Amino acid sequence: MPRKYSPTFYVGNMATVQVACSPLGGPPREAPRELPREQGAGFRRLSARLRALRPDDSSAARTEIHLLLDQLISENYGAGGGVAPEDVSTLLVQACRLVPLNQNHLVSKVSQLTHHLLNTLQVIVDEQNLDFLLAYTISAIQQCSSWTHVKILQALAALVYGNGSRCQKYLPDLLGKSGLLMKLSDLAQSDPEVRRAAVHCMANLCLSVPGQPYLEEPYQNICFQAFLTILQSPKSPDMDDITFCMLLQNALKGIQSLLNGGKMKLTQTDELGALLAVLKKSMFHGLPGINIEMPTVLYPTPLPQYDGRPPVKLQLPESSASRPTMNRKKRSKIKPRKIQPGEEEEEEESSGEKEAAPVTGVGRGNLHEGSTQSPSSLAVQSLRLDGSGAAGKDGVSSPFSSSSWKRVSSSESDYSDTEGGMQSKMRSYQAKVRQGALACFLSTIKSIEKKVLYGYWSAFVSDTPELGSPQSVSLMTLTLKDPSPKTRACALQALSAILEGSKQFLSVAEDTSDHRRAFTPFSVMIASSIRELHRCLLLALVAESSSQTLTQIIKCLANLVSNSPYNRLKLSLLTKVWNQIKPYVRHKDVNVRVSSLTLLGAIVSTHAPLPEVQLLLQQPCSSGLSNSDSATPHLSPPDWWKKAPAGPFLEEASVSSPTGSSEPCWLIRLCISTVVLPKEDSCSGSDAGCAAGSTYMPSPMRLEALQVLAHLAKGYFSVAQVYLMELAEVICKCMGEADPSIQLHGAKLLEELGTGLIQQYKPDSTLAPEQRVPVTLVVLFWTMMLSGPLPRALQNAEHPTLQASACDALSSILPEAFSSLRDVIFVADTANAILMSLQDKSLNVRAKAAWSLGNLTDTLIVNMETPDPSFQEEFSGLLLLKMLRSAIEASKDKDKVKSNAVRALGNLLHFLQPSHIEKPQFAEIIEESIQALISTVLIEAAMKVRWNACYAMGNVFKNPALPLGTAPWTSQAYHALTSVVTSCKNFKVRIRSATALSIPGKRERYGSVDQYAQIWNALVTALQKSEDTTDFLEFKYCASLRTQICQALVHLLSLASASDLPCIKETLELNGDMVQSYFLQFLKSGAEGDDTGAPHSPQERDQMVRTALEHISSVQALAGDTAKRVIVAFLDNILTVYFDSSGS
Repeated sequence: MPRKYSPTFYVGNMATVQVACSPLGGPPREAPRELPREQGAGFRRLSARLRALRPDDSSAARTEIHLLLDQLISENYGAGGGVAPEDVSTLLVQACRLVPLNQNHLVSKVSQLTHHLLNTLQVIVDEQNLDFLLAYTISAIQQCSSWTHVKILQALAALVYGNGSRCQKYLPDLLGKSGLLMKLSDLAQSDPEVRRAAVHCMANLCLSVPGQPYLEEPYQNICFQAFLTILQSPKSPDMDDITFCMLLQNALKGIQSLLNGGKMKLTQTDELGALLAVLKKSMFHGLPGINIEMPTVLYPTPLPQYDGRPPVKLQLPESSASRPTMNRKKRSKIKPRKIQPGEEEEEEESSGEKEAAPVTGVGRGNLHEGSTQSPSSLAVQSLRLDGSGAAGKDGVSSPFSSSSWKRVSSSESDYSDTEGGMQSKMRSYQAKVRQGALACFLSTIKSIEKKVLYGYWSAFVSDTPELGSPQSVSLMTLTLKDPSPKTRACALQALSAILEGSKQFLSVAEDTSDHRRAFTPFSVMIASSIRELHRCLLLALVAESSSQTLTQIIKCLANLVSNSPYNRLKLSLLTKVWNQIKPYVRHKDVNVRVSSLTLLGAIVSTHAPLPEVQLLLQQPCSSGLSNSDSATPHLSPPDWWKKAPAGPFLEEASVSSPTGSSEPCWLIRLCISTVVLPKEDSCSGSDAGCAAGSTYMPSPMRLEALQVLAHLAKGYFSVAQVYLMELAEVICKCMGEADPSIQLHGAKLLEELGTGLIQQYKPDSTLAPEQRVPVTLVVLFWTMMLSGPLPRALQNAEHPTLQASACDALSSILPEAFSSLRDVIFVADTANAILMSLQDKSLNVRAKAAWSLGNLTDTLIVNMETPDPSFQEEFSGLLLLKMLRSAIEASKDKDKVKSNAVRALGNLLHFLQPSHIEKPQFAEIIEESIQALISTVLIEAAMKVRWNACYAMGNVFKNPALPLGTAPWTSQAYHALTSVVTSCKNFKVRIRSATALSIPGKRERYGSVDQYAQIWNALVTALQKSEDTTDFLEFKYCASLRTQICQALVHLLSLASASDLPCIKETLELNGDMVQSYFLQFLKSGAEGDDTGAPHSPQERDQMVRTALEHISSVQALAGDTAKRVIVAFLDNILTVYFDSSGS
């Protein structure tokens, strides 16, 4: 039995209440600054009179209270009305203390005042006053007549809004087994308005406030089941259609709040399936011509599950028939209907002409949204306290978080009493239910794993264009048929969320022309779905009149393109998208233009390079651009792109660039002009995101254009290379601007161009030499970069991300550019720029700088292989010292920096010339560098770090000018490598250390006899332990490790001196059989897929053993020593067995 609360207890000092942060019900914000006192004079006067009263049960007192309450309710508060939130709290508490619960009319009026003030002034009551007011309100429901319950419940909904975490002690009485809200929201509740108001209270209780505790799990489950039951139940005969719509809205909003703020997890298949079934049904609520029958539970299966059910009815009434096929020119002449007094602007959407509020997409263009505000967005301020349901918690501009949950007025006078007015009102409420269902569906998508979601793919994405079966009624049905642009946008946003991250799921799709199968394979069904999505979205694109919904269509297409496996599908899908989107790049609305560029970027980045896209990029510039119609106004003539500027480098670029198509690429010209040209007057009026006084296109457009250029450089470099020097000027311009975002995108474009140049010159490149960008032009390109704003970007400490991106760009310099340029100053400039970034406070910048330094030192090694020694001789010794010191310091940094720092150290020590090593100032730095490598080999760091350190040590061993074998650090270096080869858990690191041990080419570089013996014994031990691992992932490297160790042992044998033979003999006497078996495997199989430098051909392998045998045979053995004979016999026996087994 729920306890009764006494409203007569004393409330002490009233704490200050807070004002809701926004009409969308986000976290509380600070109270507004004091407004002019005259604005709230009426409230203060009436409040003072009310506070002066004392509890009095006389008729005169009741009359005065009635009068004061009426005046307070009718007072015009405007935008806050200068009323302090704490005064509202004090007033409500006083009013409740004055009104006893046996006065039904006064209780109803106090409830109305509570609802009105909290709603109008957007007040969230503090915890202490909330406790009193909740106790009073709950007691009122328990004790007052049933006719007062609607008003009291409205007051309760206003009180609990944003206060769910402060209502914990009242939850058993509200949501317990016999709780008030559970009884009043039950299907058995006779008064439909009471039932709706109770569900509204429950929805507001579920609303979360960031940073505050949420409903406990048992109460979450109670509310979820209650909401689900409401959505599953048909409309009762005593409930009118509009009340039913409001009831559904509240239930949907409650579930959405549970999923969003409460992080409720739908782990049970039946629970999720039941929710998805009611959401799909609600998505089509009241949609003209659609009457869908749904099972109670949707189960995750790609197969049809509605066989035998009645087909969908598609008789479209004339008043709203076939919106997509309506003649656009005729539609543009339809006058918007006049808004009735009190009617929200949103209701115009039923005519099909009203544009939806801006929506926030799910794709990459997301970052460019939010600059355009809907005039009707202020209307949501009254959203949270009455019959429409609680506000969304996210303060973003989206159909799901603004007008989808707008205030639904309970006053019938807001609409005309005519039949047409009621029909308009009904359509509006039904559209809000559909929007609410789609918003809830979006929250559901985000709360479950993708692999679970895609089990329900066929329920929401059709794979057939034929209408007449429930499977074909999908999200695309709403996109094409719903008369409300806001609902269409909601459906598109949900579809985008499904498509986002679907690449793996869609990768199974495969087109086939074999229709003779008894069943449709899953891969074919997915391919059919992809084709149907393309068809429907392109139909929607042509038919749409709302710019905001149009933006969502294009973003949805971009998500589809990014995730579809076009390499497994029939041609023409991308061509159709390409040709239809081209006119929209000049649309009057900036968000449409931005999303169009996003879609074009998706086309040129998906599975690049695709032959179909390669052909599209070679189309004439005017192709598609002149085919404008009324849907794409403000199109310039086909040659508008030709206004791109020329620069001092363009003449040389046109002469030096490789031969290509004589027809310019319209997409590259479009993007260049978007980035560098002034905005045009014809479209500047609708531009969003454009800084005041800016002469350029809006920043979102320029950023998207730069992204498209970067995608082209990455996936279709052969197209982009024709514009290399023109793009260089674009990059210099962007990196010289004040906007860090523009600078960052310019640096990213530079990195992609540099990477493309490197790819052309790789040894495995199939590109003909005449098709490559000439090295002279590459040198010119990089000279322009290093003499431009790139060094400044590297020094920009305020923007670490830009610094990191600039380092990435530097790391993509073509090594051949160095060797052809022979310009030591050029290299020095690059090195100095990198070394500055190695000192940066940002770890990410230092990591990128270390990567760039490693790549730069790689190019130094490339230069050593050229016949002209001038580059090495002219390279500054001071710069080498500086680079070595920086690399040593970087080797002490975090692993992300350390791994490339040791790589650079190895390259630099390899590059050192005798002229450098002879100088006294180099002796100490060489010692420090090698000690840094030794310590890195031995430390328990990330495996990549130790692998790079072993690789670097091998590079050191390659420099014949370094005193390996005689220097004090020799034994330490060999000890580190032998320790790793015998005991490191990671086999790839062991392989790399064995490779380093096999590099020295002369016996004296292995040091003393004891040093040689230590290396030999360590390698034999490593061979013996080459299968000792508990990590299953390391087993695949066992064969490669044995191959590398065997190669190192054979190499040591081929250099052995007479003094080394006794040690070798002793090892063979102990482990000869084991060594022989692995040597035979080495001869037969060689290295298995490891690029450690081990020989791969049988001839090379047996030649190594022959060479070792010949060398041992030629060694002048010591008197009385039998070691030589034992070793020769051992090697001879191995070769004999090998040749006998191979039949040669």
